Amino acid sequence: MNEIDLRNRARRDALRTLSRGALVGAGAAAGWTGSVSSARAQAPGASPAPRVVRVASGLEHPWSLAFLPDGRMLVTERPGRLRVVSLQGRLSKPLDGVPKVFARGQGGLLDVVLAPDFGVSQALFLSYAEPVDGGARTAVARAEFVDGPTPALRNATRIWAQKDASTGGNHFGSRIVFAGDGTMFITMGDRYTHRDRVQQLDNHYGKIVRVRPDGSVPDDNPFVGREGALPDIYAYGFRNVQGAALNPATGGLWIDEHGPQGGDEVNIVRAGGNYGWPVITYGKEYVTGFTIGEGTERSDVTPPVWQWTPSIAPSGLAFYTGHRFPQWRGDAFVGSLKFRLLSRLIIADNRVVQEERLLQDLQQRVRDVRASRDGLLYLLTDEDDGSVLRLEPGAPL
Repeated sequence: MNEIDLRNRARRDALRTLSRGALVGAGAAAGWTGSVSSARAQAPGASPAPRVVRVASGLEHPWSLAFLPDGRMLVTERPGRLRVVSLQGRLSKPLDGVPKVFARGQGGLLDVVLAPDFGVSQALFLSYAEPVDGGARTAVARAEFVDGPTPALRNATRIWAQKDASTGGNHFGSRIVFAGDGTMFITMGDRYTHRDRVQQLDNHYGKIVRVRPDGSVPDDNPFVGREGALPDIYAYGFRNVQGAALNPATGGLWIDEHGPQGGDEVNIVRAGGNYGWPVITYGKEYVTGFTIGEGTERSDVTPPVWQWTPSIAPSGLAFYTGHRFPQWRGDAFVGSLKFRLLSRLIIADNRVVQEERLLQDLQQRVRDVRASRDGLLYLLTDEDDGSVLRLEPGAPL
């Protein structure tokens, strides 16, 4: 039996000792918080309290972080700046060459991801809210990173954009994830006012698309050749996807998305899948609390592997595969904007079996989570004076 099988069996055995009400997954009802706390207290191998180290500060609403090969970091700031953070935590001047962004509400400069061949091409990709006639839309640009005393971007070129623009500053998404075959997933939101179009395939509202790095559409996308459907759509039925990562154990795409007043979800995304919004959801209408849609289940809708009610406002998502926190290996980590903490989702057999809430005294909105090559976790805090934080092993609880 290999290490992963042994780990999964040990977790299953331990979790059988917990009360059924302490396990909260897809379909859990409101009022679960006390049960999860009880489960965490009983669960063997609880996390040590990590030590939080402030690496850098002075960032205005940082949104995404990417590690350069030498360990330095690229960090986006939502108002439209990209900076290099040195190993000592020094911030570079904003890099020239960044595309113009629509910096309003949740819009601005969003994700930054290095190309898989960055060592050769020096290419990176940025997602951002692009200002256009009629408002703004989620877009992705490719650029070359020029290193040196004054780092900059060169030849920034938009390679993909949403079909439709919209007014307002809400629900742009947007994460970029490279799949193992070199194609690129781009996540989006419903732009808040267009949720009634999410179930239709003639638009990009509430969709995840899959394209090649030049923006062209792979021939094996699920809706290629379907009349009335955009060929770049990979999956649909999402409200606002702000976290995405490949599970290294399976290669599958995992995402988290915001629900309204409950129903924040974690989903495993599969080609052609319908994930329900706004007809199948655990969320409730703002102000009135009325039910949205038809219910929480339907045979043609893929259910979430986890959902939060009440909402935590999930953000960046990362899987941990390092050795500095051995009890975390294989688990997923999600930042919380609303509750200002880090959620550890314990995974066995490709499903979430338990949650552990970390850094509950942090009191800062966690926008992004990234795992470094040296086995540590890095966080971005979404504040006027935002920071890069590093989690290091600390004393046991």
